[in-house]
Amino acid sequence: MENFSLILAIVVVTALAFDFTNGFHDTANAMATTISTGALKPKVAVAMSAVLNLVGAFLSVEVANTISKGLVDETGIRPEVIFAALVGAILWNLLTWLVGLPSSSSHALMGGLIGATIASAGMGAVHGDVLVTKVLIPAIAAPLVAGVAAMLATRLSYRLGRKADGKAAEKGYRAGQIASAGLVSLAHGTNDAQKTMGIITLALVAGGAVAPDSDPPLWVILTAGLAIALGTYLGGWRIIRTMGKGLTDLQPQQGFAAQTSAATVILASSHLGFSLSTTHSVSGSVMGAGLGRKGGVVRWSTATRMFVAWGLTLPAAALVGALAEYVTGFGAWGTAVVAVFLVASSAAIWKISRREHVDHTNVNDHPDEPAGVVTTAIAAVTPPPTAAMTETVTETVTEPVSETLTATIASPAAEPAASPAPTA
Repeated sequence: MENFSLILAIVVVTALAFDFTNGFHDTANAMATTISTGALKPKVAVAMSAVLNLVGAFLSVEVANTISKGLVDETGIRPEVIFAALVGAILWNLLTWLVGLPSSSSHALMGGLIGATIASAGMGAVHGDVLVTKVLIPAIAAPLVAGVAAMLATRLSYRLGRKADGKAAEKGYRAGQIASAGLVSLAHGTNDAQKTMGIITLALVAGGAVAPDSDPPLWVILTAGLAIALGTYLGGWRIIRTMGKGLTDLQPQQGFAAQTSAATVILASSHLGFSLSTTHSVSGSVMGAGLGRKGGVVRWSTATRMFVAWGLTLPAAALVGALAEYVTGFGAWGTAVVAVFLVASSAAIWKISRREHVDHTNVNDHPDEPAGVVTTAIAAVTPPPTAAMTETVTETVTEPVSETLTATIASPAAEPAASPAPTA
């Protein structure tokens, strides 16, 4: 640690700040469905998620090694490059949080790292095979796999529970949803906290504080776990609202299926060292659960905005990271300019967010949907009414008509109006 310079300290602090934004940005992944179905109170849910995020940070270092050893070439990477990468990732996280879109913090971090590395050392410093096999392919496969699994699990849950007592079954599914949400929180700590561990370890290697190919030191694991847990506890209420109410309306059976499917995918990817986006996995499972219930509807306008954000995450963070790296190349004053820009931009985004305050008291309020195209899209994916719905409508319409006819028949017939006498 004798080589722990000022710039390295700045990088570590900035990395922990990113980890904090990752926590409140991704709280929705673990707890949005649990909160929206009423399985847990909002503040209890985020507290539980924070504790399990911290525990999960200690379970594995495979994903951290993917970031620190696999994605880019360690040799020739300066601490300033890591700092620039973190600037791109933090700003993208804050912008998507402001508009309530569940984008990937993981891809923001890797996009910033790729852009800053290319600006510093060229394309050859990025390991393309690792980028494709452990980042891009999982980014496409994760929401599809989780979505299909959640849709099948939802249909199975409803089929198995057809003859069960309604209140007892709902209570059981709520308990199962709490357990599966805890599993997602644990998986999130195992996967996402490690990304910050990996970026800090990469900075330590670049600054000469630890030897190349080193695993994350214990203090890195502890501080990264604490930072993501604190961010999780504060809760990204805007994104929780989008995930819990903006994509679809979930019942406890659907919430349980969505959380269990997402947790399985995330834990499997962490074991294999894939730098998977928990946001992609959970979003896919929520949409799959929405489609799995008969009569369920996915709000495609929200889903489309989310897909656009997913596609922009890597290139947008890479562009900001590259520009930040270019400015830091001018020396200490360039690094100071980038740091001031990061702080000022973060403060401005926070101030804008105060215009529409979202917290645990109004997180379950239904977001307004724009009219027009969205209404048409929802109508297009809404299935025809079931027999039960038709029967209910028929009863509602026919009962007043029957009462009117009965009253008419029971009353004396009205006397016909007298015809005028014919004139002579």
